[in-house]
Amino acid sequence: MPRPVRFDTSLLLDAAVSLAATVGPLGVTMSAVAKETGAPSGSVYHRFPNRTALLAEVWLRTVERFQEGYRTALTTDNDPRRAGRAAARHIVAWCRAHPDEATLLLYGAGQFGRADWSEEHAARATEGNRRTLGAVTALAEALGATGPQAAERVTLALVDLPLSLVRRHFQAHEPLPPHAEDLAEECAAALLG
Repeated sequence: MPRPVRFDTSLLLDAAVSLAATVGPLGVTMSAVAKETGAPSGSVYHRFPNRTALLAEVWLRTVERFQEGYRTALTTDNDPRRAGRAAARHIVAWCRAHPDEATLLLYGAGQFGRADWSEEHAARATEGNRRTLGAVTALAEALGATGPQAAERVTLALVDLPLSLVRRHFQAHEPLPPHAEDLAEECAAALLG
């Protein structure tokens, strides 16, 4: 009978998220992840051939989890205004529930070596972004938002304002206020009409 896996991929990625949140992407190294988990460095290299692959996986797992919930918020309600408000609210609620992951995402993919990712990792990122942008675009069309200014307004409502609310508090190392989700939703409602 084979031995149970002691240091699985999920555990290693969780440690990488924690490191990224506390010391930034530069602190996410193979040896730091091994030390954080108590795993032998061979366990880390067994799952990730190099630091670039580790950084890509930690970014992709985090952004894919966020995007899944965001797309669900955008597409579950048939009323595009309610769906837009839910999506804006989701950003803040997800960040509140997952502060380490949110801190990681605020760095951006470039800080996680996006330019050096493998073709497979780059394709995953591109596909996730395409699907998410497609959901935002579909909602904008359902709202009748045509033209560049209308598209900017939708992006401001559904992406930029909720993220700026989160970023301000996270960068100040303070908790999100209890009313943050409501404020994001109110702003989205005002912008979406």
